[in-house]
Formats: sequence, structure tokens, C-alpha cells
Amino acid sequence: MRERIYSETDAFHINIARLKIGGEMFEIDVDPDKALDFKNGIISDVHEVLRVRKIFSDVKRALLASEHVMNKIFKTSDPLEVAKIILNEGEIQLTEEHRKKAREEKRKRLIYLIHRNAVDPKTHLPHPHARIENAFEEAKIKIDEDKPADMQLQDVIKKLQPILPIRFEMKEIEIRIPPEYARKSYGLVKSWGKILKEDWLSGGYWNVVIEIPGGLASEFYDKLNRFTHGNNETKVLKTK
Repeated sequence: MRERIYSETDAFHINIARLKIGGEMFEIDVDPDKALDFKNGIISDVHEVLRVRKIFSDVKRALLASEHVMNKIFKTSDPLEVAKIILNEGEIQLTEEHRKKAREEKRKRLIYLIHRNAVDPKTHLPHPHARIENAFEEAKIKIDEDKPADMQLQDVIKKLQPILPIRFEMKEIEIRIPPEYARKSYGLVKSWGKILKEDWLSGGYWNVVIEIPGGLASEFYDKLNRFTHGNNETKVLKTK
């Protein structure tokens, strides 16, 4: 059955996440930035992502997905549960305008992070913005608009180092996360730093030691606290 949900004007501003499974298409109308944050493990509340809390077979035509079909494929017709599956396993559709804007924002963010956190090993002074921008051009750095800038930093540095000498202060941080967030936090923690050691403790606690650029530590703490609602313990083991 067709239900009028959007005006014709609204249809031009729809951003879609979709998943094709079992020969059926399932779509949701999303905030594109928050959809990417959810997929990358930065936020965990699907309510923040959805513009409309319904599952569609075709968003732009306002055709709702069959509850019977959802129950058959997903074993639930709860739109929030189905939306989580679509976001994690499906594809987030972004307009080229949004992709271009996202790439430019992430490029500026990466240049800022390098300028703020890295130094020239010879002078121990930060590289000027213009020098970093020129190195980006020379190294032909490609920005992934689907991935947060902070999570791209380590790969970008590797590509820049043959052209631009860079040294970061690194920190080893020990983290303990309770069982209700432990497994869900794995992707977030891994994307921010290099995992040096990890142990699964009694009761399901995850104890992990990561290496991370010192300048990113405070932002990492903020992301981790948001994701776990403050239920974690951290300790700096070493700075080098």
C-alpha cells in the first residue's frame, strides 16, 4: 500500500541507505553524516540517523516495505532493528555535491591535524599549512568521504612521509571497556590507533592497549565516552 509521506519538494532532499537482500530492496531516509558515523561506530543510537522511522521498498516513491517480507528476511519488522541492519550491511547513497563537500571538509581537517600535532624532526617546529597542502598535492592524497578524517590520518601520514618529514608524539593508552560495549567498541578503538595488546577478561571486559598520536588522544576520549556513555577506564602508559 502506498502512503503519502513526502511532498514532491521533499523528494529532492532525500538521502538514502539501502540494502538488497532476498531479491527485495529495503531503503531508509537518513541524515548522511550521521549514517556514516553510525556505520563507522562513532555513534550507536539509530534514532539520530533516521529522518523518517519507516522502512521503504522505494523511499522516493514513498512505498513502504512489507512487514511480512521484513519478518521473513530479518526475523523482525521493527523499523529501528531493520534500519541497523541496513546501515551496517547496506550502502549509503550520497549525492555528488555532498561527497565533494565531505571530501573538502575532511581534507581541511587532516591538514589541521597534521599542522597541530606533527613537527618537522629537524626543526621541531610545525609545518606551515601551505607546505602541508603542497605535499597533499604532490603525494596525490585521495580523501575517503565515507570515513572520518581522524580515522584516515595514519594512512595519510604514511603517504606524506616520503615527501614531508613528519614526527608525531605517540601515546600508549590502556583502556578497559565493560561487556555491554566491549565488542561494539572494537571498530572504533581500532580505527583510532594501533592495537598493541588486548585481553578479554572475566565478566566480558575488554582490556586493550593502543598506540595513538598524542594530539588525537583528547578527541579519542570524547568519542569513546560518547559511544560507551562514559563507561570505560583509560590510563596513559607511555609517551614517546
